Amino acid sequence: MTIVDTEPMRGETAARPSRWLVLVGIGEDGPVGLTETAKALVRSAELVVGGERHLALVGDLVRGCSLAWPRPMTQAFPEILAHRGRRVVVLASGDPFHYGVGRMLAAIVAPEEILSLPQPSSFSLGASRLAWSLPDLTPVTLHGRPLETIVRHLQPGVRILALSWDETTPKKLADLLVARGMGDSRLHVLEALGGPRERIRHVLAREFAVHDIDPLNLIGLEVVAAPDAAVVPLAPGLDDALFENDGQLTKREIRAVTLSALAPRQGELLWDVGLGAGSVAIEWLLRHPAMKAIGIEERPERAARAARNAAALGTPDLRIVEGRAPEALKDLPPPDAVFVGGGFSDDGVFEAVWSALKPGGRLVVNAVALETEARLFGLHARYGGELLRLQVSRAEPVGTMTGWRPAMPVTQWRARKP
Repeated sequence: MTIVDTEPMRGETAARPSRWLVLVGIGEDGPVGLTETAKALVRSAELVVGGERHLALVGDLVRGCSLAWPRPMTQAFPEILAHRGRRVVVLASGDPFHYGVGRMLAAIVAPEEILSLPQPSSFSLGASRLAWSLPDLTPVTLHGRPLETIVRHLQPGVRILALSWDETTPKKLADLLVARGMGDSRLHVLEALGGPRERIRHVLAREFAVHDIDPLNLIGLEVVAAPDAAVVPLAPGLDDALFENDGQLTKREIRAVTLSALAPRQGELLWDVGLGAGSVAIEWLLRHPAMKAIGIEERPERAARAARNAAALGTPDLRIVEGRAPEALKDLPPPDAVFVGGGFSDDGVFEAVWSALKPGGRLVVNAVALETEARLFGLHARYGGELLRLQVSRAEPVGTMTGWRPAMPVTQWRARKP
């Protein structure tokens, strides 16, 4: 059992300071909701850091210096670290480690030097007000992130709690829902939870007429989807019609096999070389919110099209680099997996991606042209891996009857770097 000293620090050493950085969760009720321990820590702090709203809430409790978060917040980190070994209090909304500043501070300060005193998060307060079970809902933050981030979570019957960016977010979300065939979804706008200004209003997306919304708000969402709603399926191999394209598209069946070969694992980075419509990178990102992908595309119109597809399918975090491989690959973070759908026969492309690939990383190349296929045979002989021939036929009219029309065969090479 670990006992944490919450009194003003004593006996610390330069080599091993005690828990000098204190993260105090604070609600809209201000000091009223703080424990006596939290109040004592704020009073004893040499430096208190927080948003202007938080600093105003604690008011007379602050005896030392105060610092409002600058923009970007990271500009305050040197000042915080300059006080290492002395009491510093950082004020945060609710739970500092639930979409809060805690994660950023834990990246620069050792865990044994941090003391966190959380209060209920906005999600906990919102769930309690709506009588929703936290494990049964989907938490999403739209604060500082594109609205389209929520698209992947818009599944029929799902309950979502979404942190808003500002007072305009609920209306923007309602409009998005209507545009995607989900206008019967119910929104609960929860404002300034836990304080004297708390207010909760309920409305259907298609009837949204809520005004004077507090910038500090949370949205509860119950998704109702029409039969033709634009729902992003959970399985790989999305319908080709979901992707705007000029023909440069890895088709659905081949894409599903390609995703299987790339074997995505949580938090990994993919390079999609020859991005085209972006379908493989987008489906990689859809596997888990922690996934990362960089698409390399030399044609600006295709890069722009891939960006539109990414936003429409709920992966606006797809990073797109305009340029031609291998030159455009320089200085990119090393990938866990690489997919090459075009340009593999260009000089230096294989050498560049294989060199950058992390040990144990996966390379998947799809080839249609005979020249590229021949190159894959040579690389397979040298580096091993697996070669597949993939071909799909679709039933199409033949006069008054029906016959099979084969698509061009695809040769796929899969290799794992030792």
